[in-house]
Amino acid sequence: MIRTKKVREPASMARIKDLAPDDRPREKLMRNGGRVLSDAELIAVLLGTGTRQVSAVELARILVKEYGSLADLVRREPPELAQFKGMGMVKAARLTAAFEIMRRVQSGAGLEKRRIRSPKDAVEEFLPYLRDLNKEVFKVILLNSANRILRDIDITQGTLNASLVHPREVFKAAIDHHAASIILMHNHPSGNAEPSSEDLTITEQLRQAGQVMGIPVRDHIIIAAGSFTSLAERGYL
Repeated sequence: MIRTKKVREPASMARIKDLAPDDRPREKLMRNGGRVLSDAELIAVLLGTGTRQVSAVELARILVKEYGSLADLVRREPPELAQFKGMGMVKAARLTAAFEIMRRVQSGAGLEKRRIRSPKDAVEEFLPYLRDLNKEVFKVILLNSANRILRDIDITQGTLNASLVHPREVFKAAIDHHAASIILMHNHPSGNAEPSSEDLTITEQLRQAGQVMGIPVRDHIIIAAGSFTSLAERGYL
């Protein structure tokens, strides 16, 4: 459920064009680079314009204050951002697109997929996508015979349980894309990377199915914030 944001009217309604040139975020960025800008000023550049009631700078300050940090802000979905006074869907979509570009750059999307030699390799590839989510996402990573990533597929979203993560869905994707092996991965929005009893049940079910199908499960990795747990390293695979 999306909370409606009750944003207080800012004390100052100064428009960006009314600011001194040295204080305008876009001009500061062009003159000195992005590093000199505050978090709110960077967000203001992305927003572009405000409204008669609130400037882009003031709206950006409200967003940063509401969520406390950029790391928390980037986790928000467009409909939630659009609830802020002065935002709307266009500005919310613009911010979300910028956050997605950041994740793709961090993950190396568009580059040749790396060979997965260790759990850390897989985590570095997908951490930018999974660490910021506020719901659980279970994905299967398909590998070729050289352990390079063929593609990754989201199997389910929401609270994880064995009835939702069915071997049929996992291994259909593997067969369709001629995968030689797979890695399972999901996130814990709680920030705790320890496996639950349900995680272990799912892992064992899929391990057994992989043996039957001749498509081994190499690992099941749980990501939480900036940490991870490899069930292969724990001896479950």
